[in-house]
Amino acid sequence: MNEGNSMQQKTRALCDGPAVRVNSWNEWSSLRRIMVGRARGTMVQAPEPAVARDWPEHGFPRGTYGPMPEDLVAAADEQLNALARLLMDRDVLVDRPAEFDFSQRVSTPDWVQESMFGCMPPRDVLIVIGKELLEATMSQRSRWFEYLCYRPLLSQYYERDEEMKWEAAPKPRLTADSYDEYFYSEYPGLSDEQKVQRVRANRLLLRDAEPLFDAADIVRFGKDLFVQLSMVTNRLGFRWIKDHFPDHRVHAVTFDNHYPQHIDATLVPLRPGLVLHCGERTANPDMVEFFRLNDWEIVTAAKPAGTYDTLPKLCFCSPWLSMNLLSLDEKTVFVEAGEVAQQEQLDRLGFDVIPVPFWDVAPFGGALHCATVDIERDGELQDYFPHRYGGF
Repeated sequence: MNEGNSMQQKTRALCDGPAVRVNSWNEWSSLRRIMVGRARGTMVQAPEPAVARDWPEHGFPRGTYGPMPEDLVAAADEQLNALARLLMDRDVLVDRPAEFDFSQRVSTPDWVQESMFGCMPPRDVLIVIGKELLEATMSQRSRWFEYLCYRPLLSQYYERDEEMKWEAAPKPRLTADSYDEYFYSEYPGLSDEQKVQRVRANRLLLRDAEPLFDAADIVRFGKDLFVQLSMVTNRLGFRWIKDHFPDHRVHAVTFDNHYPQHIDATLVPLRPGLVLHCGERTANPDMVEFFRLNDWEIVTAAKPAGTYDTLPKLCFCSPWLSMNLLSLDEKTVFVEAGEVAQQEQLDRLGFDVIPVPFWDVAPFGGALHCATVDIERDGELQDYFPHRYGGF
């Protein structure tokens, strides 16, 4: 039996064994159960209004698509399996999504898409807020049906936890009306200042034709949820989240990042009162003051070891995956092994830092936080921002 199958059996046995408790209010409380994605089956996506991959030097010129190369898949799954073992060694229960055929053509009455994507970054699709597990809308046609590979696990959670609330945001139509058809032809030619203004106004790829959001654009600070408006999350998506969680304070935020996509490589809470921020992506001054007024220290993340030129092949992510860390508890963090400066910074801040080799996973959609979904953490709902400021 190969290691991948053995790992699948071990993690499935965990889901079939100890009691399931869906509960997670923040990003840092003690971790008890987690989902870890898998690389096998991932596709270089077929073209669609939201995605057009172009890697001619790696065999995928614009307009082409197909399975990720086997050597990349094997390397990524080796690191994902190692992360799963490391978590289990720390007494965390680990679940894995079912294998799925992402190469298949999919369709709705509105469109046909020649391929799907994959299930390495479950954080994009799923989020636990309190006792609720929420499935995001997604904004790419290739990812519309991605929820299906997680449904076997979600069904088990729901069957075995009577307090779990299971919700799915409204499935979008994703017709041409949802996208700015001129974005990719016009936006790259804008000046940096023009791009920043577009980002702040959320006038990017998505139109406000329907609610759209990725779960990875939500970061949890107890009673306060911060939702980044981005390339994959629009204002109607934010509004839906705000309406759906009336007992939370839900804040729309932007950062001066020309192509924003997912907040967990820009704003990363580490423990109550301490948050890591990507200094290259300026935050709203009112948000900064809001944090300071509530006794939160904002620390500028260490510079990544690599650059866009040194990213792994077929990688569409940012070097700032360096700060896409995973918290085991308020004192312990998993950090990419190659990001020594980030490890040293966190060590100086008093954390027990666990280096985890993970850059081979990046071409499949992210790093340690992206590759996981915390299903259970200790704790209850708390208010970490008792004071208001500006629009916050």
